[in-house]
Amino acid sequence: MLIETVIKDFLENLEKIKRLSKHTVLAYENDLIQFQKFCSENKKNHISEINEKLIRYFIMELSENKLHKNSISRKLSSLRRLFDYAIKNEIIEINPASKIRNPKTKRALPEIVDKNTLDEINNELEENNLKKADAIFEILYSCALRVSELCNLNISDIDFSSGSIKVLGKGSKHRIVPIGKNSLEKINNYLSEREIFDKKSPLFLTAKGKRIYPRLVYRLVNNYLTNKTDIKKKSPHILRHSAATHMLDNGADLLAVKEILGHENLSTTQIYTHVSVERLKSIYKQAHPKS
Repeated sequence: MLIETVIKDFLENLEKIKRLSKHTVLAYENDLIQFQKFCSENKKNHISEINEKLIRYFIMELSENKLHKNSISRKLSSLRRLFDYAIKNEIIEINPASKIRNPKTKRALPEIVDKNTLDEINNELEENNLKKADAIFEILYSCALRVSELCNLNISDIDFSSGSIKVLGKGSKHRIVPIGKNSLEKINNYLSEREIFDKKSPLFLTAKGKRIYPRLVYRLVNNYLTNKTDIKKKSPHILRHSAATHMLDNGADLLAVKEILGHENLSTTQIYTHVSVERLKSIYKQAHPKS
């Protein structure tokens, strides 16, 4: 079977069966189309002609073009998943990329915002009576949500009686996240300013009455973080990183944090344990007389 056909079928499976986001499917498509072109240049158009040696040549070419190791690892991951799909559908018998290891990289620790800075932002929003912005900041941090998850929230997803939120995460998977009384109060304060609405209505609306969108949330968060902190990245995701790190700093169970964040693998959550350890080292060096 032509590699072009397998890629097309695979991408369609990701979109329609796996129901991955358009952004994720596009990332796979870009990686695989690049590999397809490489195969075509080497006169290998059928998936049965692709072997481990050819894939290694592809990786070598990427390295020679100075592509970042993380990007090479992502492309390898895309290839592995493509060939796994081909095996599952009995197109090939062996995954030619299975024995190829990712380039060794030092994983960068995520930046976070300290609790005092977040308190300053919250106080400023409350003082200026900016109820919507206050509720957005509160939920992003207190529930450790991704910005897409925040934008997808409907009013009916908030269970005020049990103190929880139903979140639609990656892969169209739902999870239940606890939410505190203070956060619920801020949501109520924001909703009190809204006109008559249905419970199935979006939780957050734009000034034109449409569902809020990620770019608008990014601008809001970036604006306030720019005025309060000198960290490099000032996106909504920083609040999620901060929430996870602060929970672990205060003794939260790693598995519980994993469930709150909606991570599929525990290894993804474990990065925050390293952040906490680095924070402890920093505090030790600053405060301990024997440091």
